[in-house]
Amino acid sequence: MSAVASARQILTRLHEVMAGRTHAQHKLDRVVDIIADALTSEVCSIYLLREGALELYATRGLNPEAVHVTRMAVGEGLTGTIAKNIETLNLAEARAHPDFLYRPETGEEKYHSFAGVPIVYRERAVGVLCVQHVEPRRYEDVEIEALQTTAMILSELIAHKELVDGENAFDLGEASTETEILEGLTLVKGLAAGAAVFHQPRIEIDQVVAEDVEAERQRVYRAFDKMRDQIDAMAKEPEFGKGGEHVEVLETYKMFAYDEGWSRRINEAIDSGLTAEAAIERVQQRTRMRMREIDDPLLADRMHDLEDLSNRLLRIVSGQLGTAASQGLRRDTILIARNLGPAELLEYDRRRLKGVVLEEGSLTAHVVIVARAMGIPVLGRVHGINSKVSEGDEILVDADKGTVTLRPSQPMWDAFDARFAKTREKQAAYAELRDVEPFTRDGTRITVMINAGLRDDVSALQLTGADGIGLFRTEFQFLVSSTLPQRERQMRLYRDVLDAADGKKVIFRTVDIGGDKAVPYLDNNTAERDENPAMGWRALRLSLEREGLLKVQARALLEAAAGRQLSVMFPMVSEPWEFDAAKEIFEDQAEFLRERRRQMPDSIEYGCMLEVPSLAEVLDLLLPKVSFVSVGTNDLTQFLFAADRANPKLAERYDWLSPSILRFLDRVSKAMVGSKVRLGICGEMGGRRLEALALMGLGYTRFSITPAAVGPIKELVRKVYLPDLTKHMQRLLLNPPADMRAALTEWAEANDIELD
Repeated sequence: MSAVASARQILTRLHEVMAGRTHAQHKLDRVVDIIADALTSEVCSIYLLREGALELYATRGLNPEAVHVTRMAVGEGLTGTIAKNIETLNLAEARAHPDFLYRPETGEEKYHSFAGVPIVYRERAVGVLCVQHVEPRRYEDVEIEALQTTAMILSELIAHKELVDGENAFDLGEASTETEILEGLTLVKGLAAGAAVFHQPRIEIDQVVAEDVEAERQRVYRAFDKMRDQIDAMAKEPEFGKGGEHVEVLETYKMFAYDEGWSRRINEAIDSGLTAEAAIERVQQRTRMRMREIDDPLLADRMHDLEDLSNRLLRIVSGQLGTAASQGLRRDTILIARNLGPAELLEYDRRRLKGVVLEEGSLTAHVVIVARAMGIPVLGRVHGINSKVSEGDEILVDADKGTVTLRPSQPMWDAFDARFAKTREKQAAYAELRDVEPFTRDGTRITVMINAGLRDDVSALQLTGADGIGLFRTEFQFLVSSTLPQRERQMRLYRDVLDAADGKKVIFRTVDIGGDKAVPYLDNNTAERDENPAMGWRALRLSLEREGLLKVQARALLEAAAGRQLSVMFPMVSEPWEFDAAKEIFEDQAEFLRERRRQMPDSIEYGCMLEVPSLAEVLDLLLPKVSFVSVGTNDLTQFLFAADRANPKLAERYDWLSPSILRFLDRVSKAMVGSKVRLGICGEMGGRRLEALALMGLGYTRFSITPAAVGPIKELVRKVYLPDLTKHMQRLLLNPPADMRAALTEWAEANDIELD
């Protein structure tokens, strides 16, 4: 018998049972009989969630006296595992599974084969439907699909309380009220509290059983047509004009969108009596089960593509296409998403958006760069967050410690508020330093600037009293755009930034895209894709190859800075000739503008990032050419240690206070002595108090850091007596202790320098 016939037979007989006037337990007993007969199975059992545990509500084949007696926790035994993971199990030999648990009161010792599917309501498992057989065998695909269809029907019947009575009422998958703490990967540090809001609101399938099968079929046909039109339109967009990984994804989408097998399976599910939404979900469940069985990473990726496409189809057929941003945030919010793009993040109200929690996410994702600039804490790789939180749940995000607390208790709120209060007290103290120049106790002026990348970031200059913008990341405009930003658009941004800076220095870093900051409209051919993007064809390397890109940016910067000073910094310079080539492009564009009698900047100064270690070996050749050098500690660290900072196993392995890094930085600082070139630090390292202390001891007096770090660093500077610190750092570098961080912390405490 086919899956369609089995499901249709079950559905027809279930309707007959529901039409009867017998009590709920009798109906459940009839349901297991119907399923067992349809699948020719010796055992069929239904477990439902009641008071937090799975309880045997009905069975055919097991000991009837075990009904309402046998109970197991979610996650306990095979049945509990199905409920916990919301997954299907199909086992030829149940005892061989590591989660097998024998319950003697059921009398199930003679049965070998086992298959079970979750009964899901509002994305939570509220029960499990199981079948068993004496002979060891795996159930056929058509039998599993019939079980999945039946479980969906049971979910709706249970939701409408047609299979339970008041005496044995059970949990309908209502939102959990229990506190739960989940761990994740810190992507952007900080504390945040608010109500959970899903980036893409959940689609709840309220009606599973179709009233008109043909009408449901036509709804799916129309949804397929619309989805295919969307994908075809995507292929015509400018960002898909060149090769790249996105093209490969698009081709996979097109393959699935026009795949007759996929649409046929959805139609078969409709034939069995399901609505269009339920049919898509039924086929999607099958896909998820297949995904868990696939070892081939490439094939698994393709199955994930099908999962994404199924979600798109489901949203189309249900008419739910928008995100939470379009609806507006009504209160302090923690945004929940599987993944998020930078443009999507920027759509949200920054006054209400307090934090982001991602099911996936990586340290190098574009959204992380933007979130850091916006000052929004982000926690990634929080597995299961989508199924464990409900819309509106209160959430505490501690991205410093890498945890998210769902539905916190009052003591947890109190402790969190205390930390927040302490943070606010410190922020108030830092705010009082806004107009205070940061001099050390011996009278050395330390320059404290901010990193920025958005037009709104410039307001932090006034709020923090920073000396200027030591790094304006021009690539943000490129990352959030679907097409290459035109010269006029770039010029407007740069001019607005200079206007808002109101005379304070702004150093514009030329665009750093490519590699791990890929944009679709500039992707290399798929065959040429970097094995290691962070050290690949990116930043200045890409800009020099695509000379038109740098020419347009040069023109935009020169015109925007008319009548003012222009400071330009080139990223990822490996050798002096690269700096020369980039500067020549700017000088050519300047000459072009002069010939046309355009107003020019009053002065132009050029500098570069020192983030590639090779550049340190030729500083004697570079220094006569530049006005300033900024050490980029983020990339420098991964290049020195050959450690990809996007790899979670390596992200925290190498310490910024390692003797290797400190000695390297010391050598760079000493090489600059006697030159007129300004030396600065640009990166997260300079914004941490202990690390900044070490850097000052190495001779670094210019910092470009996140706006939030300006106050803490200015306060630190005023407590330092630089001659003593310099001598101590040289002693530590000469004979490094086993724990440099501990040694430097001890010195700071001995000199009454707070580090928290």
